[in-house]
Amino acid sequence: MTTRTLLRAGLALALALPAAAFAADVPQSFTATYQVSKGGDPLGEATVTLKPAGGGQFEYSNQTKGTSGLAAMLGANVSETSRFTWAGQVPQAVSYHYQLDAAIKSKTRDLAVQGGTVQVQDNKKSFTYSAVPGMVERNTLPLALGVALRSGQKDLALPVAVKQEVENQKFKVSATEKVTVPAGSFEAVRVDRTDADRGFNAWYVPAKYPVPVKLAQKDGGDMTMELVKFEGR
Repeated sequence: MTTRTLLRAGLALALALPAAAFAADVPQSFTATYQVSKGGDPLGEATVTLKPAGGGQFEYSNQTKGTSGLAAMLGANVSETSRFTWAGQVPQAVSYHYQLDAAIKSKTRDLAVQGGTVQVQDNKKSFTYSAVPGMVERNTLPLALGVALRSGQKDLALPVAVKQEVENQKFKVSATEKVTVPAGSFEAVRVDRTDADRGFNAWYVPAKYPVPVKLAQKDGGDMTMELVKFEGR
């Protein structure tokens, strides 16, 4: 039996269990504020928000504003908004919208799950592929990792909807490290992506926050996010 088959079987079981069984284990709403840097230089600030959206869905958004350096000069702002349902402890994707606005360029990407199909519109290009139960997308991935860590998982595999396919991305708790960010100093667990050399590292305090206190990702521009403030439950 393959790893993917086992993953699907486990997710199918989670979907079959009553939602109330997990209600106390997943966050319902919060707002987290981060400072964002690129290559070590200040770039701006990000506000990450989770809130109920009605009909059993939740909205998870990441609004990043360029307030320093070149990002401020270009008026660069990035908006990412996801809709999902809690499938057990997994924020299962319903839709995702990405919008980059800057003086020199703009970019959009929309993803929608319709039945067993994922439809992606990336600027003028369109892609269609099969959905996977328990699938997340790039915006909700850090939240999915945080909730999994809170439940005690150490080795994680998540199906992630990207532009042209579903990637089975793997992550592992690699160490416990002291991390100092604007929100304070923490003994945090470091999570690394292990299935590809993508330079993804995130530091979590699972008992306290469902999102990372620090996230560093080279894929997409050597970006680092550090927690400034967290409000919610």
